[in-house]
Amino acid sequence: MDPLTDVFTSMRVESVVYATLEATAPWGLSFETQYAKFGTVLRGNCWLTVEGEAKAVPLTGGDCYLLPRGNKFTLRDHPRTRAHNFAEILMRHEGGTIHYGGGGAPTTIVGGKFTFDGDSSRPLTDLLPPVIHIRGDAPHAAALRTTIQLLASEITSPGPGSSVIVSRLADTLFVLAIRAHIVSEGCSKIGWLRALSDPPIGAALRSMHGKIAHSWTVASLASAAGMSRSAFALRFKDLVGEAPLEYLTRWRMHQAGRLLQDGNRKLFEIANLVGYESDGAFNKAFKRIFRMTPGEYRTNGASRLGEVGLASPMHPEHARKASAGRDGA
Repeated sequence: MDPLTDVFTSMRVESVVYATLEATAPWGLSFETQYAKFGTVLRGNCWLTVEGEAKAVPLTGGDCYLLPRGNKFTLRDHPRTRAHNFAEILMRHEGGTIHYGGGGAPTTIVGGKFTFDGDSSRPLTDLLPPVIHIRGDAPHAAALRTTIQLLASEITSPGPGSSVIVSRLADTLFVLAIRAHIVSEGCSKIGWLRALSDPPIGAALRSMHGKIAHSWTVASLASAAGMSRSAFALRFKDLVGEAPLEYLTRWRMHQAGRLLQDGNRKLFEIANLVGYESDGAFNKAFKRIFRMTPGEYRTNGASRLGEVGLASPMHPEHARKASAGRDGA
């Protein structure tokens, strides 16, 4: 199975909010949000600054951007222009078009945010870079712009089935942005997305996602990758940023969390589905990552993760805190 497809299958778009910004220089807007954000520059030029990133990103007509993790960010006509809080500006406007700026050179941006159901998006967003920039002349850029425009049109003029169409377009937008990023020069040489395009490591990832309950060992994964055990373990960690069985453990725990929320399966059934023959080993691994038992998670849901200060189970930090029953073989 394609790991990207596997991860996207677990994501559930809850809502999409869209707006058009008609800005004239000088202008600057800051956005404080915990949601994934997207946008495309229809005309003009601007600068995108994302929290935690050292360099501002120049955007020009045709460029698209995606901020998967919900980092704070700023859009402005010049890196030195003062930015005002977008939420305050938004309160002064009605409708889907926002006019703002000093009357100089114009820039038009169509953008919005995604809201996902609970923790469903975190396995993917935790594995993505904080900012994805797709240049207007890059592969898939035209498809991205078309998808954003279709999304904006559907939200502006809804009809029968609009909620379904918007959800599907949102998924498509994410996939197209990530696909464009993978083949772009801006894609890091290290990370999950780059690992997917690496033939041997990509083969191992597809094997893990395709047979999550299989008794995988480093040796068997190395065989799937066509490499020696030591060379595979080193290359996997260099590309993905963590050991193979650590990655497998976290993905198993995410899938277990989904199963606990989605149905009435007994705990031993869920344990078997994600690769554990022993209820005790499954419970131990689950609790080490989520800091609560599977039963507590089923009762209280992902809402308690914030109470205990726990990030997504797909974050590498938690892999170092969990052992995984059969994973350690």
